[in-house]
Amino acid sequence: MGLSFPVAPMKATLGSLPKSDDGWAYEIKWDGHRTIAHVSPEGTRLQTTSGHDSTERWPDVAAIGDSVNASSAILDGEMLVIGEDGRPSFDLVQRRDPARHPAMFHAFDVLSIDGTDTIGLPYIDRRSLLTQVLDPGDHWAIPAHHVDGGAELLAATVDQQLEGLIAKRIESAYRPGSRSKDWLKIKNRIRTEVVIGGFTAGTGARSATFGALLVGVPEDDRLRFAGGVGTGFTQSMLEQLVQRLRPLATETCPFDHDPPAAVRRTATWVRPELTAVIEIAEFTNDGHVRHASFIELAA
Repeated sequence: MGLSFPVAPMKATLGSLPKSDDGWAYEIKWDGHRTIAHVSPEGTRLQTTSGHDSTERWPDVAAIGDSVNASSAILDGEMLVIGEDGRPSFDLVQRRDPARHPAMFHAFDVLSIDGTDTIGLPYIDRRSLLTQVLDPGDHWAIPAHHVDGGAELLAATVDQQLEGLIAKRIESAYRPGSRSKDWLKIKNRIRTEVVIGGFTAGTGARSATFGALLVGVPEDDRLRFAGGVGTGFTQSMLEQLVQRLRPLATETCPFDHDPPAAVRRTATWVRPELTAVIEIAEFTNDGHVRHASFIELAA
């Protein structure tokens, strides 16, 4: 019996660029929601990574079946929302206004055609079939893949402020539900400096130190709240930081606007005298750090 709704998607393992391009293909890592499109004579159903039906959320893509050159197909891809700067925005995916920010489905794999599973075929053959079975449309496309030049493509994603690359073994089969080293997720990170304005109470192993640093970005003569940084710390660094921060404790919030109530509930404010170097995926549209990791205190 062939694949049917829902299908557990194959996932990539976090890694670094292969030392050699031999045997690898590369795709741009698009910053959106992983989505699988099930096209049949009855219509199109869209599903999330966890297997939930997301069709109603993405009416823009409902007509994709008109561009499928088969009676049925299962397509794997990423649902994107393009921001006004022309780049995919994960923040907009989370809270888009459909009237202002239409969706775009980027298909990168085909798992079934006319009821016949294609997951046992090599990646490169599935990509070829994908271009035959799906014609581009206003709200769906097949982004290019590259069979060499991984380092150059990764550098281009840095220049364009994209999230990174997915490297896929050319001969790899599609294994639903598995996280495989046949697919590697290579993420770009942005290094930036932020001012520490407080910290939240820690729990468990961190009950004697803190949960997350509360950080801000200087703007003119004010400090704009930019979220929390809760990862990247060694135990030694946690202890060193808390020793530096406690003498700076103050009753006054240093940010120009109060952080959310959930943050304030366990926050200890500090005088904004220390600057941290962190790595982030991006700043959200709200100006908050996303996927932030602590590197060190700035000199």
